[in-house]
Amino acid sequence: MPELPEVETVRRGLTSLVENSEVSSVEVIYPKMINVSPEKFKKCLSKRKIIKIDRRGKYLLFRFDGDITLVSHLRMEGKYDVEPDGTTPGKHTHVIFHLSDGRELRYNDSRKFGRMYLIHNGEEHTLSGLGTLGPEPTENDLTFEYLKTIMNKSRGKIKPFLLNQSHLAGLGNIYVDEVLWMSKIHPETMTSLVTDDEIKALRMNIIKEISDAIKGHGTTVHSYSNAYGEAGQFQDSLKVYGRKGQPCFRCGTKIEKITVAQRGTHFCPKCQLRVTK
Repeated sequence: MPELPEVETVRRGLTSLVENSEVSSVEVIYPKMINVSPEKFKKCLSKRKIIKIDRRGKYLLFRFDGDITLVSHLRMEGKYDVEPDGTTPGKHTHVIFHLSDGRELRYNDSRKFGRMYLIHNGEEHTLSGLGTLGPEPTENDLTFEYLKTIMNKSRGKIKPFLLNQSHLAGLGNIYVDEVLWMSKIHPETMTSLVTDDEIKALRMNIIKEISDAIKGHGTTVHSYSNAYGEAGQFQDSLKVYGRKGQPCFRCGTKIEKITVAQRGTHFCPKCQLRVTK
């Protein structure tokens, strides 16, 4: 699943490609992907201009004139691309926005898990998932005081805590493994047992890792690509994820893989000791 850095990279690419473009008409090939009838979807977006493309967590928000927002969640395999109008759609193309300049903005999804929600501006809080997102992993939004408060209240393990989007927006399996390795915290450590110094380190590592991953245009592990069809580059910088059996970059101990919260989890058994007090 694309995580925050990948979705932000897609947002930036789409901004460059289609911001200020007018949608002349819309094709809905797979109606289950949208939250309204195809007729209403087409009527609301036809002859509308894409004013801006925002992001919140892993959601893309296409801002149209007329006080309309299209919320798009890529889920596992969702992708956008831009093609010349009239180009034969691929077998995984499910929604096509015909632009007035002779291009098409296409949504492609081999798993058909992606979803689009048509709402009025300001109604983001009404959508399940989007309305309950925690702060963005940035210096201004993710404060030490906030992180300390919610971690001290938690009675669960640190990895599922960080994966919970209501605690913190945008982190997924890859980057949680990475920031826990950077912070020397075992993924099964109880969240309430993480010390203040560890919380400070974790916060800074989250902010740095996400910022660096965005600069690297995201991580391609399976099939992610940006709006230009290009793979991400940050997978070359991963320190622990996907490195089972390989030596830890810090101490040389072989990286292990276990299952935590039903997710494959990579960690160093020497650097990341589990606290059980």
